[in-house]
Amino acid sequence: MSHSVGQVAGFAGVTVRTLHHYDEIGLLVPSERNHAGHRRYSGTDLDRLQQILFYRELGFPLDEVQTLLDDPATDPRVHLRRQHDVLLARIERLQKMAEAVEHAMEAQKMGIQLTPEERFEVFGEKDPEQYAEEAEQRWGGTEEYAESQRRAAAYTKDDWKRLQAEVDDWSARYAALVATGEPATGEPAMDLAEEHRLHISQWFYECPYAMHLCLGDMYVADERFKAFYDSMGEGVAQHLRDAIHANAARHSA
Repeated sequence: MSHSVGQVAGFAGVTVRTLHHYDEIGLLVPSERNHAGHRRYSGTDLDRLQQILFYRELGFPLDEVQTLLDDPATDPRVHLRRQHDVLLARIERLQKMAEAVEHAMEAQKMGIQLTPEERFEVFGEKDPEQYAEEAEQRWGGTEEYAESQRRAAAYTKDDWKRLQAEVDDWSARYAALVATGEPATGEPAMDLAEEHRLHISQWFYECPYAMHLCLGDMYVADERFKAFYDSMGEGVAQHLRDAIHANAARHSA
């Protein structure tokens, strides 16, 4: 029994555009076509898609996923064992992160003067104190951290709501841009990268291009930042990193 691209998209919780992209790059080429030339996916195709989505959820880039799945010497059971090991390691990291979040929330190190109810109203699930302890450990001695602390302590509930609304608006526009296939080196992407830099400077601390480059690299290298940006859309973290670099280059030219 085979399935249409729309059915498979519904089964897997991905977009039709994603399946078309996987076909175009040779990662998941449907086994069949109907008389009209439309894609039809077999049970074997669905098994492969499941493996692809597992690896993508674990943070593997698509080219590496393809290399892993197309290795003729690799038994399918090896993939499951590898994914199981990575998931167990991630669970352990998440448990440690949860402990750090609880501690940070108790300590209120970001100085945000909001009640717990107001935080949920303003930020939803994205509590700004989540990584406060780590932020202090990484940057606690810097002028940027001190400036961020000073500004955050002075913000009102309305300030935080306005900040979050700007973040949500930018995120939606950037995700839409990536979804259209706009290159990271194009003017629209670079303009949004510049807007990202200016937002940091406006709300937290002065963010020159050299610092923005470091942040962009971190959005890809740090699994948590990568997950945050990729939650907006597939490949957003890497795309933003590349756009930040392109934007810095055009302003230094």
